[in-house]
Amino acid sequence: MFKHVLVPIDLSDRNERTLRTARQIAERMGSRVTLLHVVHRIDAIPETELRTFYRQLETKSKRKLEQEAQPFVRAKVSTRAVVLVGNPVAEIVRTATSAKADLIVMGSHRVRPGRTGGGFGTTSYKVGLLCQCPVLLVK
Repeated sequence: MFKHVLVPIDLSDRNERTLRTARQIAERMGSRVTLLHVVHRIDAIPETELRTFYRQLETKSKRKLEQEAQPFVRAKVSTRAVVLVGNPVAEIVRTATSAKADLIVMGSHRVRPGRTGGGFGTTSYKVGLLCQCPVLLVK
């Protein structure tokens, strides 16, 4: 059912459950996986002024994604790691569309009941609204 699973992560320490869930789905379904990290571009500063900075972040992010990919590789799940620079929501939606992802598995923070507007501006909320494929939020 899910041939290609896209897993956008922020490289924080809170990705363990998301990665484990994505790996379990991929193992059971025989899916291939794309791990994605988007380095958030600072719009107010011209990209040319931060080119070296972005390259350093891309290099470090790629190393971290490759570490996160190891459990997938050990489980014999076809996995690739992609690092992009830009707006996280736009890049996740664009990547999901261009890569023909069947499912997006991503983390989401817990929203407190009764907290007005809480969570409606988050990356996961926006991705859930804008993507054409199913989005599984892992809390």
